[in-house]
Amino acid sequence: MTFSDLGLSSALVKAVEEKGYTKPSPIQEKAIPHILKGKDILASAQTGTGKTAGFTLPVLQYLSETKHPKYRPLRALVLTPTRELAAQVHDNVREYSKYVNIKSTVIFGGVNAKPQIATLKNGVDILVATPGRLLDLHDRKALSFKRVEVLILDEADRMLDMGFVRDINKIIRFMPEKRQNLMFSATFSNDIKKLAAGILRNPVSVETAPQNSTAKKVTHKVYKVDKKRKTEFTIKLIKDNNWTQVLVFTRTKHGANKLTEKLIKAGISAAAIHGNKSQGARTKALRNFKDNTIKILVATDIAARGLDIPLLPHVINFELPNVPEDYVHRIGRTGRAGAAGEAISLVCSEEIEYQNEIEKLLKEKLNSTIVAGFEPTDTAPPKRAATQSKGSFGKKTSNASNQKNKPSKNRPSRKKYSKK
Repeated sequence: MTFSDLGLSSALVKAVEEKGYTKPSPIQEKAIPHILKGKDILASAQTGTGKTAGFTLPVLQYLSETKHPKYRPLRALVLTPTRELAAQVHDNVREYSKYVNIKSTVIFGGVNAKPQIATLKNGVDILVATPGRLLDLHDRKALSFKRVEVLILDEADRMLDMGFVRDINKIIRFMPEKRQNLMFSATFSNDIKKLAAGILRNPVSVETAPQNSTAKKVTHKVYKVDKKRKTEFTIKLIKDNNWTQVLVFTRTKHGANKLTEKLIKAGISAAAIHGNKSQGARTKALRNFKDNTIKILVATDIAARGLDIPLLPHVINFELPNVPEDYVHRIGRTGRAGAAGEAISLVCSEEIEYQNEIEKLLKEKLNSTIVAGFEPTDTAPPKRAATQSKGSFGKKTSNASNQKNKPSKNRPSRKKYSKK
């Protein structure tokens, strides 16, 4: 199977091949033909499987082959939960559209809105955006949704987690009822199915891996470590193994900053990336990590989605996430596109229950190792892992400490665009 066999134009195939891809991935092979036929899609695929190209390529083909006014009204909208993911998706859009007459841009918060407004006024065919800044610019009359023909929700489950349901609701109300809708999610949770039922019309379901599965080539290691000695053990791991590119996840912003400072003091180049960092600082940290200017990127879960780092060899869970699904998202940064990767978790006594919940989700036992000199001596009572309730749609109820940051929203139903 080739990209040409999927029905893509020679211009798009040329752009794809220039990026080094000759064969479509399973998600691309399954989704692209349906999208080209104008079908609504509900797709689930683990990260690193090529899902961005799976919706970008057919949408670009549709836009380039259909007549549009000279002033280029917005015709396709991609919604993403984070700035990093928005930037990455737009990079793909630009690269794949280099041989077709399509204009695109990306907008997100944390940066000056004036250049974004100026670009939008010149007309764009496809826009990649985060919900907050998108609504802000719509309120300022900087763009219109009246001509949108294709709506793509990328990482839809993460948007629910982050409380964007109300924003999605508002955006959809401004759009034509007839449009094509594409929804991509890492999992088919009950909340995702409810969201899909309200937006998609007669969708084709596409799934390329079991729900909540992790990449096959990712190996999992658990080290039982005393809570107070995790930083020391992390430094030892990095130095003893001479690792040069490691993504480390902490549960809090403060924890990310604190660990970064201690890594730097130990002579290890590192930077932190989280919601309190300016967009400029986040972009710089990610760029330096990708080009190996720094060895370690310390992140909170806001970075679990949208970080496209080719061939990332190691992910360390400095602290286990209290929502087990987030483990899948975190380690999805490694083992991408068939490459091998290693996911390492440092587990103290109070995180045992988090580990148990992750193992239940994965249906897999994670082998644990105790390293001499770092044996866990803390006796803190175990915390209960977060579980999803059957309550309000779009809301995760949990006794975990950060649950208050995940508000509940509601949204109505909409229909699709049908191509003529």
